[in-house]
Amino acid sequence: MAITINRPKLTLAEKAYFPAILTGLRITIGHFFKIVSGKKKVTMQYPEEKWDKDLPAHYRGAPTLVKDEQGRERCVACQLCEFICPPRAITIHPGEIPEGERWRKVEKFPKEFEIDMIRCIYCGLCEEVCPEQAIFLRKDYAITGLNRQEMVHDKAKLYELGGVMTGLVNKWNEKK
Repeated sequence: MAITINRPKLTLAEKAYFPAILTGLRITIGHFFKIVSGKKKVTMQYPEEKWDKDLPAHYRGAPTLVKDEQGRERCVACQLCEFICPPRAITIHPGEIPEGERWRKVEKFPKEFEIDMIRCIYCGLCEEVCPEQAIFLRKDYAITGLNRQEMVHDKAKLYELGGVMTGLVNKWNEKK
């Protein structure tokens, strides 16, 4: 069964879109006067003003390494983050803990750990795959450098940026 819809008859002004044009102009002029009077601000004065407090909780920034409360490395050099990294931005050279050491059960530690921030796509896979929660994405979007070498963050730089993270670390757990 067909349904007939009666459409309203448009006036000449409505056919020429005058009401829609006037409504758009009214909105634009309203924004203009709010900006001129100082009630509304459009431009952010970067770098003096940043979006740090307005970043969403799920924001993915630059990856960094963190230490535990005692200042020990959380990373066990399992190399999962290196293997999962799509652009191959992470490079790890593991070192072995010598025989007779207290934490020999861990077996490895990162002798060298580098992240090339130019290659990094900030996907967050490295953070998700880390079994010891040693790598975290910080809420930073201003990563700069004057040359390519400055954009390759080594282990010391990553720990400096990352800081300390609290919580259980399986690596240092006596019962494991």
